Amino acid sequence: PPPLLEPLFPPQPGASPGFAERVRQHKVRLEWVRAEPAALRGAVRVLNLAYEKVVSVRYTLNGWASCAEAAATYQPPGPADGITDRFAFLLPLGAAAAETALEFAVRYRVAGAEYWDNNEGKNYRLRGRQRVPPAAGPPQDPDSSAWIHFI
Repeated sequence: PPPLLEPLFPPQPGASPGFAERVRQHKVRLEWVRAEPAALRGAVRVLNLAYEKVVSVRYTLNGWASCAEAAATYQPPGPADGITDRFAFLLPLGAAAAETALEFAVRYRVAGAEYWDNNEGKNYRLRGRQRVPPAAGPPQDPDSSAWIHFI
């Protein structure tokens, strides 16, 4: 089976109490992430400070010896609160993610300012691990769970 990225933080920060207030206070917050076979998908919530805004995710697979940046895209319709916008991102990682740790931070540029969500200075970290194939049980008689056979 393909490798799995395991978050070392709660993968659904947007579901935690006080999330909306944290977005208001810090201007940008990771809402959720989901590991996929060769990628990481997620969403970011930003305070709507101006019409034009740029949201991106800066990430590394080698402890910041090098990094890449992926743009996040606006997701209409916006959240019902009327004061925030949601952006989605996809980090294409390939098989390399299984051998190392992924770290990322979110950048929000708006109205000449730049705001970061780096998980309170710790970055968002995920570790790669191989999925364990399901254990094969003893062979079963295909008729053992069948209804009564009629002749």
